[in-house]
Amino acid sequence: MRSLAELIASSPVFAGLPDDDLDLIAGCARNVHFDEGELLAREGDAADTFYLVRRGRVALELHTPDRGSLVIDTADAGDVVGWSWLFPPYRWHYDARAVEGVSAIAFDGACLRGKCGDDPRLGYELMQRFAQVMVDRLQHARFRLLDVYGGIGVG
Repeated sequence: MRSLAELIASSPVFAGLPDDDLDLIAGCARNVHFDEGELLAREGDAADTFYLVRRGRVALELHTPDRGSLVIDTADAGDVVGWSWLFPPYRWHYDARAVEGVSAIAFDGACLRGKCGDDPRLGYELMQRFAQVMVDRLQHARFRLLDVYGGIGVG
């Protein structure tokens, strides 16, 4: 059976980190499972946790007054769900819902922020990696909006 550090290291967002960093990060992690339809996070709630999806699929949803829930992106095995744990005011910006059964690694955001505060090098490294996650999510949302609106009124 693989350790949490080994599982974390296999994710693109954590790949290539030194073993000491992976061990520190794993100290803030635990395995979790969500059933189909279950919420991992709700928009506006405290973002004290983020997830590394191991199995399954997670839909990232926004609520709109006229259309209800709109899926802006999905996360699959190896993807990270959540970046708001890293940036004040530490609130989720969307809902995250299990589309099917999801096995994931849950990370305690406050624990990891503390470790980043103690080790600015690690904090900077994670900031760079999660900034890339944010850029990727924004690009996916942009393409999804182009699909939904056919490119009209999107600028």
